[in-house]
Amino acid sequence: MAEATESKQVPGDTEAQMSDSISKKGGLITLFFIAGTLSGVMLSGFGWLANLIVYLVEEFNVESINATQISNMVHGCMNLIPTLGAIIADSFLGTFSVVAISSFISSLGMIMLTLTAKLGSLKPPPCETGSSLCQTPSKVQFAILYVSIAMASAGLGGSRYTLATMGANQLDKPKDKETFFNWFFFTMFASCIISSTAIVYVEDSISWALGYGICFAANFIALAIFLAGHRFYRRDKPRGSPFTGLLRVVVAAVRKRKVVLSSRSEDYCHENVGTNKVMPATPKRSFRFLNRAALKTEGDIYSDGSIARPWKLCTLQQVEDLKTLIRLFPIWSSGIFLTTPIAIQSSITVIQALSMDRHLGSNFKIPAASIIVVVLISSSIFVALFDRFLFPTWQKLIGRPLTPLQRIGVGHVINVLSMAISALVESKRLKTVHAHHLEAQHGAIVPMLVWWLFPQLVVVGIGDAFHFPGQVALYYQEFPASLRSTATAMVSLVVGIAFYVSTALVDLIRNVTGWLPENINSGRLDNLYWILVTAGALNFTYFLVCAKLYKYQNIEKEVDATSSFDI
Repeated sequence: MAEATESKQVPGDTEAQMSDSISKKGGLITLFFIAGTLSGVMLSGFGWLANLIVYLVEEFNVESINATQISNMVHGCMNLIPTLGAIIADSFLGTFSVVAISSFISSLGMIMLTLTAKLGSLKPPPCETGSSLCQTPSKVQFAILYVSIAMASAGLGGSRYTLATMGANQLDKPKDKETFFNWFFFTMFASCIISSTAIVYVEDSISWALGYGICFAANFIALAIFLAGHRFYRRDKPRGSPFTGLLRVVVAAVRKRKVVLSSRSEDYCHENVGTNKVMPATPKRSFRFLNRAALKTEGDIYSDGSIARPWKLCTLQQVEDLKTLIRLFPIWSSGIFLTTPIAIQSSITVIQALSMDRHLGSNFKIPAASIIVVVLISSSIFVALFDRFLFPTWQKLIGRPLTPLQRIGVGHVINVLSMAISALVESKRLKTVHAHHLEAQHGAIVPMLVWWLFPQLVVVGIGDAFHFPGQVALYYQEFPASLRSTATAMVSLVVGIAFYVSTALVDLIRNVTGWLPENINSGRLDNLYWILVTAGALNFTYFLVCAKLYKYQNIEKEVDATSSFDI
């Protein structure tokens, strides 16, 4: 819906400038180490995270809705941390150090979490089924539990999306980077499938301590694999905080708010003498107020051409970088309520599964937390199908590739559809509850197979396969080169905020309507899903407006084509 804009940058741009700070290592060989690291990190992380609600309910006697709220808070924290990790990587330590430190922290967290499952003194005594007199954990027990979860979450959050940036930095061709992001998500989803089935089964059927011990082992092996490839990696050299430069643009523009703008190129600060960068002749007309930050006035420049007052004069590139972030913000914000319904569904579905018939045959019972694996399987399959078949076929038929915004838009539509299916399935479940008079029976199992939850999870997985890789590709492509780690973490930031929004929304609906009691068999979860359908449709409309108004800034650098693209 938007058209690509022309760029006048040539090989002396920020990409080339950054290449001076990295070695000539990298290439495909590094991706084996990164894939191995990602697999271990996700096996470990989802091995405990996927079953957290059940662990809180069964081992720490936490009420089910409260457990979902705690789980949402943990997910939110885990998805906000990558932004902090990205800023540290871009500004101070680099991606290699951030991944290594994060993996070490998560290993320590897994040791503590394993101890909470192994030692009886670190958790309350078991609660009898159906009893309302369960002993709550002590403050010390809660403190140890939360510290261990915080460390494990911090480690997982700090390494996951930083690995995405590090992997893309090992490659040179834009097409290879786009393919890498698709297979990055495939590897992540596939690892989560294994952990959400095999490890969760061990936790539910054999021992929580053994399951968490396996998670620790996977995390430790991941760290070892990552460190083993250190001599092959292409290292990015941090150049200090890029956010300082962006802040200087705002300050300089405000300080020069009364200065009259010029149409002459020589009146603006381009790059310091000695660089081979060629900038646009004059700043772009959008957000013209910020152009004053690059407008030279008396005393701003030394005789050698360097900037004398950095908080009053910025380069044209810094101004355009800030404009790019401002343009992306509306599209980024639409992703918050794209992800909020998914966050709510992921938690509520586990509670629904606990109240349904989960038997597979006469001897095997599907762990409730493993039901979410359907989303991961669906996402993994469709990410691969899209990358190998749908996207190439689309390009052959249409003559141009499916753009990131188009992929995100399709994800919006599919997400709304999945919430509608969820509402219909929950209505069916409640009818079964009423037919068997189970409303007042706490912990009653509804005679309805858990398979009824599968369609909605398959559909949301298809949506994930569209919009998550699409968002990562968009931000990596459009963000300033100095903010590449931050770019890939933007998706995680959206997810983190969405989990906090979902927690607040569930609390609001719980307090105002009474649809979400402790016993969901006497509630109205279907109404919650219909609210999400309505909100999702409105959010999609907002996204369409944002996408229509957005113009790609770096499209010619990221695709092997020179034509303009829709959306």
